[in-house]
Formats: sequence, C-alpha cells, structure tokens
Amino acid sequence: MKDLVFEKKYYPIEEKEKNEVDIIDFYDEATEDYEFWSKDFNMHFGYYAPFRTNPFKRDEMLNEMNKQVLNRLNLNQGKGLLADLGCGMGGSIRYALKKNQNLSAIGVTLSEFQVNEGNKLLNDLNAVILKENYNHTSLATNSCDGAIAIESFCHSGHDKSSFSEAHRILKSGGKLIIADAFLKKEAQELCHGSAFAYQKLCDHWSLEKLGDIKKVASDLKKIGYKNVKVEDISFRVAPSVLHVPFAITGFMFKKLWENGSLKKESLHNLKGSFYALLSGLHMQSFGYYIITCTK
Repeated sequence: MKDLVFEKKYYPIEEKEKNEVDIIDFYDEATEDYEFWSKDFNMHFGYYAPFRTNPFKRDEMLNEMNKQVLNRLNLNQGKGLLADLGCGMGGSIRYALKKNQNLSAIGVTLSEFQVNEGNKLLNDLNAVILKENYNHTSLATNSCDGAIAIESFCHSGHDKSSFSEAHRILKSGGKLIIADAFLKKEAQELCHGSAFAYQKLCDHWSLEKLGDIKKVASDLKKIGYKNVKVEDISFRVAPSVLHVPFAITGFMFKKLWENGSLKKESLHNLKGSFYALLSGLHMQSFGYYIITCTK
C-alpha cells in the first residue's frame, strides 16, 4: 500500500463516548465468534438471489451481499482504491480483491483484534486495515474511487458525520454504497413491540441507533450526494436472517461443550442476533436497504 496517500489530521483529545468504548470491547472479544456465522468472517447478513444462491447455504448468501454491494460501485476491472468504512475482519475487502486484482483497499475499524487478525488474512492482497474511526479517517481528500459501509454506520446511528467523511474521501464521481437496517418511521412512532425489540437490539449490539430511512436519504442529498437511490431488499435478506435461531443454538452448544460457559460478549452477540430476528418480523417498522449515492 505504499502508493496510497494519507492526510495527517489532528483531533482534540477527548474522553471516548461510552458507545465507542462498548463497540471496541464488543468486537475485540466477540469477533472470533463470527467464524461460526461465516467461515469468511463476513460480519453481516446475506442476499438471496433466486436460482443463484442456495437459501440453506449461509456463506453463499453472505458473499452474494458483498457482490451486490460491490456491483453497485461499477469499478469494473480497472485500477482503483476502495474504502471499507467499518470493515470488521475484512471479509468484503477480500471478496472484492479476489474478484478484481487491480483494486487496492483500505478498511477502518475501532477494534485492535480486527486490525491484527484481519491484516493477517489480507497478507497476500493489496490491502490494509487501519485502527481508525470511520467518522474521521486519515485517508486523503478525493482519494477513493468507491466506499462501502455494510452494517457499520448503524454503530454511530447513521449520523451525518459518517456520510460527510465518506463524501470527503471520495473522488468526484465516486460512489458510496450503504447496506444496513433502518427504521421506516421515527423511533417515537414505534409500537410497543417494535420499540422493545429496537431497544434490546441497540443495547446488545452496541448500536447508537438506527436511522430513519427517509431522513438518511435527505441527509445524503444535503451533504452533496447525487443520484441517491434507495432499494428495499428486506425480502432478499430475510432467508439469511432466518438462519439466526439455528446458528445461535449451534454456537451455544459448541461453546458450552468446549468451555462450559459463554463469554459476556458472546451472550450479548447472541441476544443481539435474536432481537435482530425479532425486529425483522416488524416489517412496518424496520427494513433492510441498499443505498447508492454519487459524489
């Protein structure tokens, strides 16, 4: 990655917000659990494509989500720099670079564990994972050909600062693709069942909040993004969400057999997965979307 340009940026030293600390602790301790969910360490839900993916094979659907997101970037086979904002263990980066060897990629995450272990998995690829906050990265302005955020911006509440930072690092004409769960209405408008599932989901997965999809689309336009396209893919994602109860049961038996107990972070992860499934049943309140927008 010697050819990449970074900006040296300085930020005031502040006490980290509780949510950021929770995110770091959660992913430092629970990331290895995701290998049970995906052998490729894809830390997200999948995309079911009829006649192309098998709904009983979870990794096929998870990698299909990578494919769907990356296809929308239209980077083709030319050279380019991809930024993964909230990259986890770099599963999407590895998928992208194996499909297009001309790409370079930079991922950012707050988790030291994900940086160390993820970079080992990227050892033979032109990519690196940095320990940085995706709301203020060291990437140079106008340096990236495309940026993706798969189930990551929810940790900062789909805040405008996340969209603005992505806009800053993108070249003119570069695209940001977001794949994530969103609210279909304001949080205060949720029914009691939806509100309960929403609160528990945020608590157990260290999410600041989920953005209202209409407000998110409006915020992107205000920041300066063009051609903002919002696709509701909830029914495409549903088959992978239905894997959750089986994955939870299998993981619990495996860990209890090996260790006799579950780590606190693992329990939070499992509970979060359960409430993700419960939230998905409230289709009037929650939806899963892919957002495509251009700088």
